[in-house]
Amino acid sequence: MSCPDCTTGVKLPGTPKGVTREDKSYLAAAPEGSESKRAVVLLTDAFGLGLDNPKIMADYFSEQLKCDVWVPDIFKGKPLVRENQLTMPERAGEKIGALGWTKFYLTFISCLPRFIASRPSVADKRIKAFINKIKAERKYDNIGAVGYCYGGAACVRLAVTDTVDTVVVCHPGQFSLKLVDKMIIPVAWVCAEDDFTFPTSKRKKAEENLAKRAKDEKRAIAYEFQDYKGTVHGFAARPNTQLPEIKEAFEKSLLQTVSWFTKHI
Repeated sequence: MSCPDCTTGVKLPGTPKGVTREDKSYLAAAPEGSESKRAVVLLTDAFGLGLDNPKIMADYFSEQLKCDVWVPDIFKGKPLVRENQLTMPERAGEKIGALGWTKFYLTFISCLPRFIASRPSVADKRIKAFINKIKAERKYDNIGAVGYCYGGAACVRLAVTDTVDTVVVCHPGQFSLKLVDKMIIPVAWVCAEDDFTFPTSKRKKAEENLAKRAKDEKRAIAYEFQDYKGTVHGFAARPNTQLPEIKEAFEKSLLQTVSWFTKHI
């Protein structure tokens, strides 16, 4: 469910422009004058809404896609990792070291009750309930979901259902490759070069599976994979924008997501 890079990263610059609702979800509403019947749901990493990063990203997506973007509180106010547990990010290929591993395990042990309280089987029910609620209330015609780390794995699981119309999976947490064979909606993958939970070998098997399915008209779904050189798990949600190559990769991952949703919702 986690890895050392899940507890690394930095804050994005800027101030959220949307609103936090009574259920603690965040809404970046479509720009004034936009009459969109589509929406995007952003599923966060282990920091949940404890960081402003997902809110700032939701604002960006809303402006670019001219639609509502929602960030549900999938951890019920208790994110898996707290903001004060942030450390500096690492580039691809850098070793964690004994001290890094020790810190990771200590952090994981201290947060274990939160992981149990928001284990995937529990969080998935919250996510689906939230999506079904906004569908009923807002009468959206199409909904896409984008997820990061923990939320990325949740998007993989969503893709085997018809809860949403398409997903973007960004450096996902742990998931079974068997799910890839069961996906029924279009899926885009945002991949780090060095990813503890989605290593190159697993990424290749996922793409091979979808490429094989593409040959069967009855089982084919639209998909794409984009790899971002020099990056590690977490770069698309908690980038160190002081590093030029990481900043560039982060910005390109945003553009990939916008492009995908423009085509599929």
